[in-house]
Amino acid sequence: MKKILLLMMLLSISCWSITGCASEEPANASGSDLTSTSTVSMTSSSVSSDTDTTSEKESSADETESTTSSKKDNETSASASSQTSTSGENKTGKNGSSSSNKPQSSTSSKAPAATKKPSSSSSSKPSATKKPSATKKPSVTTGQKNALQQAKNYLQYMAFSRDGLVDQLEFEGYSHTEAVYAVDHCGADWNEQALQKAKDYLEYSAFSYSGLQEQLEFEEFTSDQAKYGVDNCGADWKEQAVKKAEQYLSVMSFSRDGLIGQLEFEGFTHEQAVYGVEQNGL
Repeated sequence: MKKILLLMMLLSISCWSITGCASEEPANASGSDLTSTSTVSMTSSSVSSDTDTTSEKESSADETESTTSSKKDNETSASASSQTSTSGENKTGKNGSSSSNKPQSSTSSKAPAATKKPSSSSSSKPSATKKPSATKKPSVTTGQKNALQQAKNYLQYMAFSRDGLVDQLEFEGYSHTEAVYAVDHCGADWNEQALQKAKDYLEYSAFSYSGLQEQLEFEEFTSDQAKYGVDNCGADWKEQAVKKAEQYLSVMSFSRDGLIGQLEFEGFTHEQAVYGVEQNGL
């Protein structure tokens, strides 16, 4: 535009010079007219050439600007389309991930069920290993429990041999099976029971060594149990002979030899019998 204005100004100046020259030199009108006409034509041709050049430059500039703007528009549209496609892909990815998560959740929920089935089958299979439970003792009956409690009660205030306690429980009305169960589970030490029984006898009666052992065996202690009781009861057998002689003399009269013979019959030795008779004044 600036070039066009400059050309316009040049044209106006040239016109003004031509007009001035025509008014000042009328005489040389013909020659000057030709000169001015040629000058004007040359000027106009130069102006027109300049105008054409300027227009061509402007058109090329416009074309460049339009090309640039079109490129920018294409780039803008391309970026917008790429953003749109990217957002669409992101949404699709999200939807795809969510949809893919759903099958995974369903499969994950179904998977434990599949793993639980073997656990149930495995738990049922080890039942074969529970067969030893069949070897467990049968449950205790009420009669056995009662017999056991009764046996413990007896042992709290009296000594019993094993067989003697079974007989006592059967006398109380328990079956043989219940009595045997109670005696086997009462926790008694039969040697100690024999010892306690020996001491009990010695508290209210006098016994010789052999006489006390026979009494314990009569109470159904074994020979070994009876011997253990007699050996450990702490009795003084001479003193036992004295007590036995006194008991006889309290109920009837004896000669010296007769009482010695009676004591020997009770299992005392001759020495123990003589000692007992003499201690009673015979």
